[in-house]
Amino acid sequence: MLDDYRIQLLQFWSAPFYLVLILAEIVISNFSRRGFYSFKETLMNVYLNLANAGIDLLFRGVGLFIITFFFTHRWLDFPHETWYWPVLFLLVDLSFYFEHRVDHFCRFFWAVHVTHHSSEEFNLTTGFRSSVFMPLYKCFYLAPIALLGFEPVDIYLMFAVIQIYGIIVHTQMVKKLPAWIEAVFVTPSHHRVHHASNVRYLDKNMGMTLIIWDKLFGTFEEEKDFDPVKFGLTTPLPDPHHPVKIVFHEWVAISRDLKRRDIGLMNRLRYLFNPPGWSHDGSTKTAKVMQEELQREEERLGSPLPVHEVNAKENNR
Repeated sequence: MLDDYRIQLLQFWSAPFYLVLILAEIVISNFSRRGFYSFKETLMNVYLNLANAGIDLLFRGVGLFIITFFFTHRWLDFPHETWYWPVLFLLVDLSFYFEHRVDHFCRFFWAVHVTHHSSEEFNLTTGFRSSVFMPLYKCFYLAPIALLGFEPVDIYLMFAVIQIYGIIVHTQMVKKLPAWIEAVFVTPSHHRVHHASNVRYLDKNMGMTLIIWDKLFGTFEEEKDFDPVKFGLTTPLPDPHHPVKIVFHEWVAISRDLKRRDIGLMNRLRYLFNPPGWSHDGSTKTAKVMQEELQREEERLGSPLPVHEVNAKENNR
């Protein structure tokens, strides 16, 4: 069953671990007057996490059923030997990378994931600022791993383990780590890039634990000293602490685009499934288009160009 004692034990020990780290970060932030935390944003992070956890709890049985179905029809039985857990770790981390990549490059799923990026603060509680409806489709990325003979509960357990790491990289307290760590693992520096609204950093560094996937699939970007990270969305939300709008604001924007006149069925589908920022008339731009424009401008000037903000008319994310 899903409520395996190993998962329960992991949850039992991870809760005080998070609490100690968060309290330490709050104390250091306040004493150093860095202002990494505000009450409203922290409360919103807690609220979104609880909403995600509630849906996860309700859908957990369905998700396990789907993964178990795949396991029942598995292609092979991966032996429970030395390599079982390392290989499972790589597969689960890779599956998260692809899930995360789809969340960023398909507007339908970006509408779910955008809540995680909507804060203009970046601290350990931001790691709990969950994509509320992600539990509804997470299992479909994990299920193929079961085809290779990995036990469903082991898959869920490994996902929970890498999530612990994925949460603790949400910090500004740690600058850059030794080069060999930065080369292999997702670090706070890498993940600050991921949460940035700077043009250069959009849709970069999507790994949970290993940064090698981003380097392999072309989504890696290093944090640049000349282009300091600006957290949040390219277009700030007008009401960032509204409990309903914070979850559904992008769905409202999609609905407006789908109601446009004389755009045809194919353009309506593109507004739904193309990358965020796509528009039929070029009135808004995708991250890729803006990054290409930035690269051309830097080549013209012959030097890097820091770009901290994006005009709201150029992008809708």
